[in-house]
Parts: sequence; structure tokens; C-alpha cells
Amino acid sequence: MSATKAGSQLAKDLRSGDRAALARAITLIESRRADHQATARDLVQELLPLTGKAIRVGITGSPGVGKSTTIDALGMSLIAKGHKIAVLAVDPSSARTGGSILGDKTRMARLSAEDSAFIRPSPASGTLGGVAAKTREAMLLCEAAGFDVVLVETVGVGQSETAVCDMTDFFLALMLPGAGDELQGIKKGLVELADMIAVNKADGDNVQRAKSAAAEYNAALHILTPRSSHWYPPVLTYSALTGDGIDALWQKVVDHRTAMNASGDFAARRREQQVKWMWTMLEDRMKAKLRSDPAVRAKVKQLEAAVADGRMTPTVAADTVSALLDT
Repeated sequence: MSATKAGSQLAKDLRSGDRAALARAITLIESRRADHQATARDLVQELLPLTGKAIRVGITGSPGVGKSTTIDALGMSLIAKGHKIAVLAVDPSSARTGGSILGDKTRMARLSAEDSAFIRPSPASGTLGGVAAKTREAMLLCEAAGFDVVLVETVGVGQSETAVCDMTDFFLALMLPGAGDELQGIKKGLVELADMIAVNKADGDNVQRAKSAAAEYNAALHILTPRSSHWYPPVLTYSALTGDGIDALWQKVVDHRTAMNASGDFAARRREQQVKWMWTMLEDRMKAKLRSDPAVRAKVKQLEAAVADGRMTPTVAADTVSALLDT
């Protein structure tokens, strides 16, 4: 079967909701083979009209905060409401550490056994730009396959949070009870990105500590400028273990979408994300060109040495590299 026919059949199977076809399609976009990449581009372009309707939620939080348990509880709650859930991960460290979501699948025991759920680890490309780009395309494929809620998990390391925020509609930051010292260490950038902060493990003896932490996080939000003038990030407490507060958490996601649609911010944010995606892909293509040509790669090495030794200014070196790309 030709690549074109194979791609068309794959698109047809995927549109019908075939989970195996979806898995094959994502494997295709993760491939580094030139023919696979060409087929993947055509596939995503063909399926594009079927995308964009899902609710895209980014979820971050430090290790131990209970992301996997939260996703499992939230996913099961949404399936009970008639939704189809896709879970994707952005983990630029997966090439070095093996990532965590493969283990998370066992911790999402209920969700991974559901026909209405699809869980996929991030590609082990080792670079944030590459992982984020593949996750964006995987998200579109999931939407085309009929998944109407896409949860994108970040390991909460470095710029992965910003990357996930730039591909989702709602960015949820999970926190632990006992703010105190933890509040001192919280990253200002993370709080500024968050559309909601949710304090997990509000159960048993932790209930009061969780409420105290929520109050402190709420106070911290008051000194920051929200991402949208039409939405002030709420702070909730919940328990992924017992399920208490999970429905309220999701209701805030729905309320946010309603508010953003009414103000026009939703469509504006989606358009801005598309353009950012284009520039990210363009930067990746240019870097790939620099790496793929042995002669260019050797010249860049010489320029790096000249800059490091103080024989050439970074400006002149950058101009020289730019000229190499034009040839």
C-alpha cells in the first residue's frame, strides 16, 4: 500500500474512533524518518477540520502532589458525565530518565482500563521544543478521534510549564497543604500562568492545613496581575483520594471556558497559540538545518570557538550563521 493510501486509511480509522489507529498515528508523528514526517504532516492537515472542539487542560505540580491520582479521579468523573478523555505528557527529561508517565499509567489504574480514555507518554526526544511540538500534534489527533477533553500533564520542570500553558485553554497548578515554607519557594512565574490553583490532599487531618494553604495562595494571587481581565484565578481545595471537590474543580474549568468565550479571549488565545506554534516549528527547522549539514555544522563549531576565545563578537558570528542558512 502506498504512503498516501496508508495515510488515508489511517485517517479514516482514526475518525471512527479506533484507539489502535490513534496510537499508530501518534507513533507516526513521533518518527524522525523523513517519509513518516511527510505522511504525518498530510495526516494532521487532513484531520485539521475535526480538531479544536475539545477542552484542553494543562496540569502541573511538583512531584508528590498527586497529579496521577488527580487525573485518574478527574478522568473517571468526566467519563461518568459522558466525556472521552485523552491524557498526554510533556516530559523533556524522558530521554535521560525514562520519564514518569509509564509508571503513572499504573497509578491511573481505573482510567487506563476505560475504553473512553487514552493515555500516552511523551516522545523521548530529549528537547522541550521537540516534545512540545509532538504533543501539540498528538492533541490534534486525539481531538480528531473524538476525545473531547485533553489533559496535558507536565512534570513541572523548567520551561515545560510555559510550553504546556501555550498549548492549552486552562492551566491548573496543583499544590500541597501546609503552604508556609512552600509558599516562599513557589515560582512566581507558575502562579502567573495558572488559571486556577488547587490544593490536593484535603482529607483526614489535612483538611485545615489545606484550607490554610489555599488562603495563603489566594493572598499571593492578589499581588499578581491575572492573565485575563475577565478571569480571576480561584483557589480550591480537594482530595484526589476521596474524590471530594473534584466536581467543583471541573466546574471552574467550565466556568472559565464560558467566561473566555463571552469575552472573546478564548478565540484570541487559540489564535495566539497557533502563531507561537508556527514560530516554534520554524526555529526547530532552522536548528535542524544547522545540524544536518556536516559542512555547516563544522563552520558553526569554528564560529563558537572564535566567540569563546574572544576573537569574534557574538553579533558577527550570528550574522555569519544566518548567512549560512540562506545558502
